[in-house]
Amino acid sequence: MKSILLVGLGRFGRNVAIKLNELNNEVMAVDKVEERVVAVLPFVTNAQIGDSTNADFMKTLGVENYDVCIVAIGNDFQSSLETTALLSELGAKRVISRAARDVQAKFLARNGADHVVYPEKQMAEWTAIRYTSDKIFDYAEVEDGCDIIEVAVPEKWLNKTLAEIDMRKKYKLSLLGTKKNGRVNIDVGPATVLTDDITILVVGSYRDIRHCFDL
Repeated sequence: MKSILLVGLGRFGRNVAIKLNELNNEVMAVDKVEERVVAVLPFVTNAQIGDSTNADFMKTLGVENYDVCIVAIGNDFQSSLETTALLSELGAKRVISRAARDVQAKFLARNGADHVVYPEKQMAEWTAIRYTSDKIFDYAEVEDGCDIIEVAVPEKWLNKTLAEIDMRKKYKLSLLGTKKNGRVNIDVGPATVLTDDITILVVGSYRDIRHCFDL
């Protein structure tokens, strides 16, 4: 469990608050719009109505005491930038800020953001990859050059063991686990047999994944 300061309670911020609550984190939520603050009250530990670009207000929150500060402001980049810089100046341990474009990410990083997230861009990439192949069931980018994909077992691998397939040596990919009826099994090894009633979770570069599974 971590203590989180969440600034900005629009659609993205509200969904972040809900998920943080599901993960049993302590969340202080902040927004200057009262209706947004009221809407997240069931999902957060505490909430305040206030302007996150106001240094005096932010000082009252004890920014330095939170494990993570998330700036989820989406429709006012100036406020997002000022809030990010202010959090850094006030001693925040870790600042995560939202961006819509690369140029915004650069400014945020220069002004105190330890990490920048792109909700729209990441969802666009997921949608494009997920729905351009009938073989793909899920997709996640771990970092640049490394992806996790849930994919059907290729016909040429059916009823073969992982040792026989030798995925890592032949395809530069690793198997994280298998999935059947919505349940993930990570207890896999050389003797694991791939059958037609499962999907597989594979990690590697998207280029190698595309080549291996002919996507």
